[in-house]
Amino acid sequence: MFEFNADGSLKLPGSVAQKRDDDTEKMKGQRCIEIIREVVSTFSPKKCRLRLTLSEKMPDSSFVENIYKYFQNESEVPMKLAKINEKEFMIEIGTCFTRCKDCNALINRYRDFMDGNVIEHKGTCTFEQAKNFCYEDYFD
Repeated sequence: MFEFNADGSLKLPGSVAQKRDDDTEKMKGQRCIEIIREVVSTFSPKKCRLRLTLSEKMPDSSFVENIYKYFQNESEVPMKLAKINEKEFMIEIGTCFTRCKDCNALINRYRDFMDGNVIEHKGTCTFEQAKNFCYEDYFD
């Protein structure tokens, strides 16, 4: 059942509270990126927004713009990068025929650059990625 804190707010389950604390510690003590996905427009052409926040241990943010520029040259969808400050960026991505393909591809580029040290939050995004993809299940 639901449990409440003394102030009346909803008490988080132990695993959720632990993950939140781990993510906070990671942002303070490690080189990582936090990415929050948001849906800007659900009507065609659909738009998504990625909010990137660099951890305190990231001294240089130029890689964010470099990866974005490289990806923008390869992509077929409209994109826009906005630098909020030295540690925060906002990227708007349009969609093409395959929903969320470019959004996921850009996140994977940042994940590869950071050796997997990315904290990802779904935000308002409803996209579900197949967790256990097996080539034999889908193709003959």
